[in-house]
Amino acid sequence: MTPAINIAKKKKIKFKVHEYEHDPSAEAYGKEAAEKLGVAPERVFKTLVAGSGRDLFVAVVPVMKMLDLKLLAKVVKVKKIAMADVQLVERTTGYVVGGVSPLGQKKLLPTVIDASAEDFETIYVSGGKRGLDIELAPQDLTGLLRASFAAISR
Repeated sequence: MTPAINIAKKKKIKFKVHEYEHDPSAEAYGKEAAEKLGVAPERVFKTLVAGSGRDLFVAVVPVMKMLDLKLLAKVVKVKKIAMADVQLVERTTGYVVGGVSPLGQKKLLPTVIDASAEDFETIYVSGGKRGLDIELAPQDLTGLLRASFAAISR
């Protein structure tokens, strides 16, 4: 069990766990997940961490899109934002990059989920390690994370 799965169980939300054989040579973890799970890539979301000074923010965006840092900065009301350092991400979330889940992080960070997630009954996010995804309703995800939906990808 990962912290992500433990949180989903504890909060008694409806979810499914999907495992697949992770290829260590894969460069795009989210794209790999979509392919190996046989799911439309629009429904598979990656978890990214960006920072502004001392503040960190989580962005959950479709794997086939890019996070638009300007849009995220506007939503979280900061002037300038950049992708967080890998070591800082791992230390802050408790997860290894490529397996960072928006759920069960060491510290609950302000989270924004791309508005496109609302188009689907369920979406897939990392379950907390490479080769493991959780399928859940986007509304359940926002509730667990006290997150918001906004257009943050391009």
